[in-house]
Amino acid sequence: MKIVAYSYLCLSLLFAVSIFIQPSYAAAAAAATTAIQPTNLVKKVCSQTSNYNFCVETLYADPRTPEADRYVLAYVIFGSAYQSATTTHDRINLLLKNATASQMPRLKRCDRDYTKAVSKLLEAHDDLDSETFDSLAKLSRIASSATDDCETSFKGTRSPLTTNNKGLKGLCEICAVVSKLFVMS
Repeated sequence: MKIVAYSYLCLSLLFAVSIFIQPSYAAAAAAATTAIQPTNLVKKVCSQTSNYNFCVETLYADPRTPEADRYVLAYVIFGSAYQSATTTHDRINLLLKNATASQMPRLKRCDRDYTKAVSKLLEAHDDLDSETFDSLAKLSRIASSATDDCETSFKGTRSPLTTNNKGLKGLCEICAVVSKLFVMS
């Protein structure tokens, strides 16, 4: 009986502590997000996007951002977009293994779209390495367009890739804005 009572007491305490800790942790996380003081460069870039907060949070997810010049910022965002595209492409390949007959052609189209997106983002990275900046915006738009094509393939049905498509599209938008830093300088 003592063990049951002791176990109940421990579980009750654990539950009570988790109720009080979780909200304070959430508040701390929210405060950390609002505590970011974007650099002038990040403000300049993110103010030209459709989602300022997404842009700032995405860029500051990389520890290089606070000290970044335009070159480093370009590597940050193109690297993030490439990683997102690669991760989604891997997910598509997993989904294809268990796809229904109606999903198969849609997922195959997304596979082709994301193959293109990954390829174009890798090409953009290579252009950064060679300091060839003229095509960065175009490559960003092509990768972004691939997300639209993938999403369109699921028209009339629920896409398992909507979140991935929206995420990469947002990253590509930031890439396109960062690309302007090299054309306008």
